[in-house]
Amino acid sequence: MFNGIDTDLIVMAIWGAIFVIFVLKLFQSIRLVPTKSAYIVERLGKYHSTLDAGFHALVPFVDKVAYIHDLKEETIDVPPQECFSSDEVNVEVDGVIYISITDPVKASYGITDYRYAAIQLAQTTTRSVIGTLDLDRTFEERDVISAKVVQVLDEAGAIWGIRVHRYEIKNITPPETVKNAMEMQVNAERERRALLARSEGDKQSKINRSEGVMTETINRSEGEMQRRINEAEGKGEEILTLAKATAESIERLAVVISKPGGQSALRLQLGEQYLKQLEGLKDKDNRVVLPGNMINFDYWMDSMGLEDNKK
Repeated sequence: MFNGIDTDLIVMAIWGAIFVIFVLKLFQSIRLVPTKSAYIVERLGKYHSTLDAGFHALVPFVDKVAYIHDLKEETIDVPPQECFSSDEVNVEVDGVIYISITDPVKASYGITDYRYAAIQLAQTTTRSVIGTLDLDRTFEERDVISAKVVQVLDEAGAIWGIRVHRYEIKNITPPETVKNAMEMQVNAERERRALLARSEGDKQSKINRSEGVMTETINRSEGEMQRRINEAEGKGEEILTLAKATAESIERLAVVISKPGGQSALRLQLGEQYLKQLEGLKDKDNRVVLPGNMINFDYWMDSMGLEDNKK
């Protein structure tokens, strides 16, 4: 009797375990795929389908999610490695790769580990490109190195189901001795540029001063020339004005003389001035040589054509 009870319990336990396993498999067959993700489903060990974002139900005990891929762009650090430049200088280079999966099936079955493969290919390509450049150009040609690595990775990525967006070199580290030599070279170049800048500054300063002196001399000469022109024009205007005034006074005097009594008035005025001049000769310190007829006033008036109208 006890043997029958034990057998029943064992059978019930077995069926209970089968039920639990079935329920678990049933729940596992329901898959919710997030956005920008892809699930690779195998049926009986063979690729069956790729699940995109959304709700999916699998066949229990038959279908299995073998690979889960994130389709978003990801970054992969490339570890530092030693590279030799064309001038036999050992430098240490590291970088970062930006990739994304474009074909989940190829990323699952085309290669064992696409991340590791991308790192190895980036390192070997970097070594080969740096080997064609000298040390100075390795710092200047980072874009060339990055473009070459991206080109090679893209060619391999078509088989691996990935796309390489870009490759950036983070550091190019030369040996300490080379670094010190480069710093000395940079300092020497900086000093040379400083000396050149100072010499150019002194040269430009001298040029500016000479140009200033030349401009000042020209301005002074032009000012002096303009001053003399103005003075000459002023004297000319003065002479012209005096000549006009003299001509006008002579014309007026002629008009006055031509009138009745005009000559008598002029004769009287000249006589007054004549007498004033004779008074100045009485000083004993003055020595004057005069013609014999200097005191003959009528003679002088007659010589000027001023006859006495009273005669």
